[in-house]
Amino acid sequence: MWHDLGIPEETIALRKQIRQAVVERVAPHARDIGQREESAESFPWKAFRGLAEAGAFAVPFGPDFGLGLEFPLLGTCTTTEEIAYHSSSMAGVYDGQCILVPKALSFASDELRARLIPGLVSGELVFSFATTEPDASSDLSAGALRTTAEETAEGFVINGRKRWITNSPVADWVTVLCRSGSAMTMFAVDLKNSPGVRIGKPDLKMGHRGQLTADIAFDNVLVPRDNVLGGVGRGLSVALATLTYGRIGIAAAGVGVAQAALDLAVDRTRSRHLFGKPLGAMQHWQYRLAQRATELDCARTLYQKAALRVDRGERVPEPEAAMAKAYATRLAGDMARDAIQVFGGYGFAREISETGETFRLEELYRDAKVLEIFEGANEVLLWVVARQLIGRDVTG
Repeated sequence: MWHDLGIPEETIALRKQIRQAVVERVAPHARDIGQREESAESFPWKAFRGLAEAGAFAVPFGPDFGLGLEFPLLGTCTTTEEIAYHSSSMAGVYDGQCILVPKALSFASDELRARLIPGLVSGELVFSFATTEPDASSDLSAGALRTTAEETAEGFVINGRKRWITNSPVADWVTVLCRSGSAMTMFAVDLKNSPGVRIGKPDLKMGHRGQLTADIAFDNVLVPRDNVLGGVGRGLSVALATLTYGRIGIAAAGVGVAQAALDLAVDRTRSRHLFGKPLGAMQHWQYRLAQRATELDCARTLYQKAALRVDRGERVPEPEAAMAKAYATRLAGDMARDAIQVFGGYGFAREISETGETFRLEELYRDAKVLEIFEGANEVLLWVVARQLIGRDVTG
């Protein structure tokens, strides 16, 4: 029912290409990705390398390293949506590798970019993005941050701990936000070759089990000055710019999850019969799914509008970025819950043991929840919208 009105032809062509790649490279592994308990060995390497081989990791970059799209963020978010349709976990992995880190590295020196980006695009290097700490997430002020970077004659010495860091159990590099004096600075840190780095065991989560997260602890880790991103004391600007990209990407992931749940629900309303007629003949479900289809169209339009504003030169694509993330991720949870109701007991089951049947709804429901939390909790993003709507002089 979706019509690509006003969407660039390159994006339409990319969606077709990526959809085929995801069907071939991600879909066969999606159930295993979503169900396996987290461990360093459970990282979805086949899907990760398959996407890299299909060119998905080249989407964000210009012709020097990647596809050179005219609308790269829209292309990257479209790719995220297509991945999330089959695996929300894998969309989270892709977000860390191809949305957050590429934006952070846009603030790096030409030399550092030349060292790192080819490995990112090929999938030979895995990347993480680290701002969150045990006691600092939505609040990234210098006063809340506990990870510090002290300048020395040799470079900067980092001490502290980051938490919930995507891809960290297998990552080669991380971009990390630190407090430096009264301000903050962002660094690129070589995790495999920096003494004093310790990666914790993967967290055991309700959902997004294929998106491995873990603590990264820094104990007197020396980082060269050349690895500063955006300049000393400008780390907050780098982090906020990056997270703006991330929230548009997570909005796209929410759309992918909601679309998958809607498609499953529609198919079930046609095949499930109650009281001698298809479930879809009941007016309640006709109206409910029509409402969700309308909301899905709005959510997709919002993330595309936000991405297009960025690609056309807007530095702060608000309120659309905040609206898109809050709206699309709430819809993902609402649509997954409705789809479970359509399926009844089958939607609640991980597997029917007698027959081996699986229906994916419980996984979609578990995965959808975290989309409302990370890369800007929805409550914070609604506050962002309210500040523009009502005015900062009133909202604070």
